[in-house]
Amino acid sequence: MKKITIALLVLVGLSSCVSKKAEAYLFTSFREPATDGLYLASSEDGYHWKDLGGPYLKPEAGKSKIMRDPSIVKGKNDVYHMVWTTDWKGGDGFGYASSKDLIHWSEQQYIHVMKNEPEVVNVWAPEIFYDDEQDRYIIIWASTIPFRYAKGQEEEKNNHRMYYVTTKDFKTFSDTKLFFEPGFSVIDCVLLKRAKNDYVLVLKDNTRPMRNIKVAFGKTPLGPFENISEPFTAYLSEGPTVLKKDNDWLIYYDNYGAKNYKAAKTSDFKKFEDVSSQIQLPEGHKHGTITTISKKTLKALIENKK
Repeated sequence: MKKITIALLVLVGLSSCVSKKAEAYLFTSFREPATDGLYLASSEDGYHWKDLGGPYLKPEAGKSKIMRDPSIVKGKNDVYHMVWTTDWKGGDGFGYASSKDLIHWSEQQYIHVMKNEPEVVNVWAPEIFYDDEQDRYIIIWASTIPFRYAKGQEEEKNNHRMYYVTTKDFKTFSDTKLFFEPGFSVIDCVLLKRAKNDYVLVLKDNTRPMRNIKVAFGKTPLGPFENISEPFTAYLSEGPTVLKKDNDWLIYYDNYGAKNYKAAKTSDFKKFEDVSSQIQLPEGHKHGTITTISKKTLKALIENKK
């Protein structure tokens, strides 16, 4: 009986290893001036990224026909859902498309999330989060509505707050609501779940003195998010994205002041270690998000680009 039990444990362990090795990390990206569309990179270890090239999807949604900040999540039935910034200024929404293989995509849609705000200046960096407890997708983004909030040192047209909608099918969406109002201009937020009733919001403090990255904490994916940390990145940094690796979290971000990409490692979101010397990214890589991809899908992507 003991031998059978041990054998079963070994098989379970091997199965777990195979399962982990069967997937790689996938990093979405774009290239300036953002007119080409979606670029991709893959990684086995979360640190060293191989350029998969692009574009995989040419932007068609929005007035400007650009694709910035592509955010992707692997949802139910292994369908990838992606949203992106379509206009630097102007516009009241963001782009959306879905795919099962990252090669063949659905028809692109323009989601008018700020249609009830005629004075809205922009819709920046939408990010998708899958809420497994409510079986819904939460999409958050930054917008400026002049004279809506105290502006501090900001100009009225550069005073952002975070908003959100939810959807189960990307056909019908909830009404747009305020997601995060920290009392200062904020953009580039990324939401992640550590455990039940334990969520972290990675954010860019976009005020003139700061323009760096911090974290805040909440008990639900919709907040409220409190206990905003001190910055753990340098002045002029933005576009964070996060991946979970073993017991640590890696936070990639665009250190645009120095014109390079950096990464910080943390296990508790209180202490952060600069691991930028350990990462390798394709030249020209810009703000995107990280998800996972099966080895089968990755192989098909590589074959398709040959």
